[in-house]
Amino acid sequence: MESISRISNLLESARELTLDAAQAARSSRTTTTRSLPTAQLKNLLDSRNEREVLDGLRRVISLMYRQQRTLPFFSSIVKNVASPNLEIKKLVYIYLIHHAEQEPDMALLSINTIQRSLSDANPQVRALALRTMSGIRVPVISQIVSLAIKKGVGDMSPHVRKAAALAIPKCYRLEPSTLPQLLEYLATLLGDRQYFVAGAAVGAFMEICPERLDLVHKHYRSLVKKIMDMDEWSQLATLRMMTIYARKCFPRRTRTVHASDKSAELQDFYGEGASKPTGEGEGEGEQVIVLDPDLALFLNAIKPLLQSRNSGVVIAVARCYVDIGTPEYTEEAIGPLVALLRGAQDIEQIALYNIVSVCLIHPNSFVKYASHFLIRATDTASVWELKLEVLTLIFPHSPLHTKSLILNELEHFCRGTNKALVREAVRAIGRCVQADPATASRCMRLLLGQITSLDGTLAAESLTVIRHLIQQDPQAHMGTVVRLAKNLDSATDPHARATIIWLVGEFAGLNGEDNIAADVLRILLKEFADESEVAKRQIVLLAAKVYLHHINRENEKEKEKLQDEETQETPDSPPGDHPIVQLWDYVLLLVRYDTSYDLRDRTRLYKALLAVPQLASLMLLAPKPAPQAPSPSEARKGFMLGSAALALAGGVGVHGLRGYERLPEWVEEGHEPDPKLRGQDSAKSEYGEERRATMAAADSIGEASRSGVTKSNGTGTKTLQDWLAEDEDEEEEEEEEVGAMGAEEEDGEEEESEEEDEDEDDEDEDDDEDEEEEEEESDDEADELEGFLNT
Repeated sequence: MESISRISNLLESARELTLDAAQAARSSRTTTTRSLPTAQLKNLLDSRNEREVLDGLRRVISLMYRQQRTLPFFSSIVKNVASPNLEIKKLVYIYLIHHAEQEPDMALLSINTIQRSLSDANPQVRALALRTMSGIRVPVISQIVSLAIKKGVGDMSPHVRKAAALAIPKCYRLEPSTLPQLLEYLATLLGDRQYFVAGAAVGAFMEICPERLDLVHKHYRSLVKKIMDMDEWSQLATLRMMTIYARKCFPRRTRTVHASDKSAELQDFYGEGASKPTGEGEGEGEQVIVLDPDLALFLNAIKPLLQSRNSGVVIAVARCYVDIGTPEYTEEAIGPLVALLRGAQDIEQIALYNIVSVCLIHPNSFVKYASHFLIRATDTASVWELKLEVLTLIFPHSPLHTKSLILNELEHFCRGTNKALVREAVRAIGRCVQADPATASRCMRLLLGQITSLDGTLAAESLTVIRHLIQQDPQAHMGTVVRLAKNLDSATDPHARATIIWLVGEFAGLNGEDNIAADVLRILLKEFADESEVAKRQIVLLAAKVYLHHINRENEKEKEKLQDEETQETPDSPPGDHPIVQLWDYVLLLVRYDTSYDLRDRTRLYKALLAVPQLASLMLLAPKPAPQAPSPSEARKGFMLGSAALALAGGVGVHGLRGYERLPEWVEEGHEPDPKLRGQDSAKSEYGEERRATMAAADSIGEASRSGVTKSNGTGTKTLQDWLAEDEDEEEEEEEEVGAMGAEEEDGEEEESEEEDEDEDDEDEDDDEDEEEEEEESDDEADELEGFLNT
């Protein structure tokens, strides 16, 4: 009978497995996607067969994620929360979290069952129950969630402890008044031995209490050691926390290093050091940053993260090196940052924002990567704009062949068909010249060749850049202005013509009457009516400047004549038959009948100003400062790497973006926390006293030989004879002590017997304590073994 029942059980299990396989095959095709009537779904959920219940739950969850109404199934689903089947329990928990806010009363009925799951033998069930309880957003259960977190913090399974760490922010959002209790749990989880538990605790810390750095002090070194093993999200949170911690706990110290000090160190290295006279090598030296040992420990520990497959982690490490490191550390992050350009287009764009931000501070480091920023045909507008910006930033720091490469690249895109790219390429050439005036002649020839282009955008932008270059050194560009005036007939773009006319007016006062400004004005007035309004404004301004210079020259001549004749008569006004005066009158006549009221108003203003030559000279002939064309990302300078504000600010500020928090300033020296607080690490017991207790004999001899208790035997170390001599001395001292104590033995026999009884009691207590310590050590080893198996 027993064999028959066993065979029947095997057949039943085989039948169930066959049905499960068939069900899985059907569900993978179209069964779960085909909707069933509500009544039939409820029948499946109310069934006693686990397979049917699981099928019904899958269908309901599928409907839920397709944004269909699934709330009517709430009562039928929640009653399955006590099912022993783990798959059913997971689906019920998913549904419960999604609909608990809509049916809080019904959700509360399942809390007791979920609480019982916190004591389940399966750690996966315990972690799932804790995650579900914290995800039910009903404020009434906040204290229950807090108690569940407390129980999870002390759980033996690291996965349950991780779930407790992830539940802390949810509980805080549910009820902020539970913060004092949550801080106690968080302080325990930050020191957890498992790296994924500590990483989740850091994420919770940064969300609920990022200012409570006192909780981090004693766990600082252990977190630094665990950061390499954490997942990417935990690494990002830890890097962010350590950056803030370094700013608030490590003062920025610097020291002055002279060139003579470096040479002296080199001589000492080779054994050639010599005493130099006092005062030699004194003077100004280089300021070198001195890092705190704990800060250097962190910066060295995160170097391997530069090879992370996650681009966010690479940028976060670069942010740490830029914000709290030294230029040497920043140099190591440049290569991994440039390597991000090989990723997808969205990653490439965000990486370029961060690269430009670093390049504004350390442009020298990107020179050897100049070829990575050459524009490709597939680059989007935002990508090639940032690439052009990087090329212009590294241009003044590049060798000659790299400068030639960059200028050839810009010249090629100046002749393209994309007007936006043409405009940005010409502006990039202007920024290159401003940064390195030595290349001004080549850039000027390149730009002058573009002013006759049929493309009005190219001609206008080239002339704008030329105007900026001429204003930087007007005396050196007289010939350039003459060449521009000759090309005035071929310039068809209104803005290009207006720029040339303005430049001619700016140079109208040089060389006196030999200037070409008056003749250019004469030629322009022939076709004044056909000019654009932008060009007409500049023609009127040119006429006013030419006439003002003529008035000033005539007044100077009259003053010189009066000084020669020593008379006090008032000088006469300039003769009215001079060609310049006739040109000015002709301009006034032309503008009087122009259709633009703005042009007529401007002309009347100039006429009134010219009635007072001194005032007109102050207004029209004032020196104009040379315009500067800063990098478009100058407005982004100062934003943290990896922040959304760096990419979304648009180069002109945050403009209402909320949530951005700047890094705190460096703590002042003398106000930083005591460094001994970071010495209270749990690793101290692991590598300190316990290591000394289990030290091998050879290691103890070696440590004793390295200690300061050595005899002067000529070599500075103990020999075998020294060790034997010490043993003989110790034996003689023991014999003397025994002889001295023998005289007192008879008098103190009773006292010794009492002391022996007390010693036996103490030994019994010590044995009990040793047994307890051995049990604790075995429990710790079991925890470590379980954590290792789980990982």
